[in-house]
Amino acid sequence: MSSDVTPEQLKAVGDAFARHDVDAIVGSFADDGVFRNAKGPDVSGRSYTGKAEIRAFFESLFAGSPNIQWRHTAEYISGNRAVTEWHRSATTTSGERQEWLGCDLYTFRDGKIVLKDTYIKVVG
Repeated sequence: MSSDVTPEQLKAVGDAFARHDVDAIVGSFADDGVFRNAKGPDVSGRSYTGKAEIRAFFESLFAGSPNIQWRHTAEYISGNRAVTEWHRSATTTSGERQEWLGCDLYTFRDGKIVLKDTYIKVVG
């Protein structure tokens, strides 16, 4: 079992987000993968478990913010863990402009994401 993540795998995930390619995003997760959004009702935000929940979240996100983009500013890899730092910008379909700095903490298993935990800076 190879648990190490490669720079190529991390780039492929980032490229899928840049393309808004939900199939590729969901395909990068393990079947039991978890996405923890920064915003939500719990101290850990809101968790989406499994490919169906993750797909529904990102389909909704891209529909509500069709111009959303993440510009990676740094990436770090250590074994099966990775961190991406980014600047996120979007305009929602209701006209709200969003600018966030954030990071994702990843855990990989056998080349697939088992945890993507997102953190953001909140302005206001």
